[in-house]
Amino acid sequence: MPLTMSKDVFITCAVTGSGGTQDRSPHVPRSPEQIANSAIAAAKAGAAVVHCHVRDPETGAPSRRLDLYREVTERIRESETDVILNLTAGMGGDIIFGPTERPMPPIEGTDMIGASERVQHIAECLPEICTLDCGTMNFAEADYVMTNTPGMLTAMGQMMTHLGVKPEIEAFDTGHLWYAKQLVKDGVLDSPALVQLCMGVPWGAPDDLNTFMAMVNNVPDDWTFSAFGLGRNQMAYVAASVLAGGHVRVGLEDNLWLDKGVLAENWQLVERAGTIIENMGARLMTPAQVREKLGLTKRAPK
Repeated sequence: MPLTMSKDVFITCAVTGSGGTQDRSPHVPRSPEQIANSAIAAAKAGAAVVHCHVRDPETGAPSRRLDLYREVTERIRESETDVILNLTAGMGGDIIFGPTERPMPPIEGTDMIGASERVQHIAECLPEICTLDCGTMNFAEADYVMTNTPGMLTAMGQMMTHLGVKPEIEAFDTGHLWYAKQLVKDGVLDSPALVQLCMGVPWGAPDDLNTFMAMVNNVPDDWTFSAFGLGRNQMAYVAASVLAGGHVRVGLEDNLWLDKGVLAENWQLVERAGTIIENMGARLMTPAQVREKLGLTKRAPK
C-alpha cells in the first residue's frame, strides 16, 4: 500500500523508563524533581507529550510508589510549560520464574498485583494518557515474563475508560494489535484508539522495516499511532514513523546516546527528532493541537 506521510506530528518523550539504565548514564533522572525537570525541558524542546515512570530517588530502581507519582504530576502541572502527561500503567505484571527444572514458585523480583492496584496512581493523578501494554511477552532476561492476560487487560482498560484517561496501547507485536482491536470491539476501549508501536524490544517485534510496516498495516485507518526504535535506531524510526503516517517517541527510556560516545539528555533527543521531522517537511504539533486530535481533557493543578 502507498505511504501517506504525516504532515502534522507530535513527539512523545519517554523520560526515564523502568529499565536498569540508572547507572549507565548520569542523565537518567531518578527523583521526582529530576524526572519533572527533565520532562519540562523536553516539552520546551518540542515534546507535546511526556511519558513518565518513577524511580526510587536513592537507588534509581523502578518504583510504583504513589507519593512519587503524585510529586512528578504536581511538579509538571504547576510549571508554566504546557505538556500532556502520560503515566505508565505497565508496572505490577512481572513474573520471574525459578530455574528451568523448578520454575515454580516465582522467585525474588516478581511483582504481580491486581488490576485496581495497577491503576491506582492513574485514578489518583488523572493524567491525560496512560499506557496499556496489550499482551504478555518474554523479555531479554532469561526467566522474566511481562504478564498481561486478556482478563487483566479488560479490567484495566475498563477502569481507564471509566476514569476518562486515554489509554495508549503499547503494541510489542502484531498479536497485541489483534487483541487491542478486540478490546475496542468489545467496548472496553473507545475508538478511535491510540497506539504505540514498540520496535526492537527483545523478544517482541524486530525493528526491521518489513515488520514495522506489518505493524502499521494492522492499525485501523482511523486510529492514531506512534512508534519508536531502541538504541541507535531511535532516530531512524523518527523518520520511518513520519513517512508511514505516524507520530514519534524518543527519550532516555529507549536510548541513552546522542552520538557515538556522547550521552544524551532528553531535551537533546527531542530537539534532534524535531529537526528530522521539520526537515522532512512536517510540522510539530503543540499540546493543544494533540488534545484536540485525541479528545483529551487537560487537568489543572490541584
